[in-house]
Amino acid sequence: MIYYNYETDFSIDNEVLFSNWLELVILSEAKQLGEISYIFCDNEYLNKVNIEFLNHDTYTDIITFDYSLGNEVIADIYISVDMVKENAREYSESFETELLRVMSHGILHCCGYKDKSEKESLLMRSKEDEKIKLFHVEHKV
Repeated sequence: MIYYNYETDFSIDNEVLFSNWLELVILSEAKQLGEISYIFCDNEYLNKVNIEFLNHDTYTDIITFDYSLGNEVIADIYISVDMVKENAREYSESFETELLRVMSHGILHCCGYKDKSEKESLLMRSKEDEKIKLFHVEHKV
């Protein structure tokens, strides 16, 4: 099950569409959907989470708490809508594309992908692009 929580003035219009896509992302990595909570917030909210739980006083777009067991994906994924908007502007992407990137990024971490080294980051970006395409396939079906 996928849950959406909003701690800022933002909401996903079609949660069912996003949930179906996210389940497809998980299945495409040979994993199973457990329970995922997305928490959409602003920069300050996510910075407080970052300080409290990770001891990092930095702004970020996403923090994933991965509780997965075996092949079952279980996570709390915090996303700063402010940062997603900033990243979309910075990289000349639409807000939707950047949101899809960040949402899939959290899932990919739960599937074992890292992004600490340049090589890992390149693979992560490639996987994000692959998963974004799955969303657009869903629109056409």
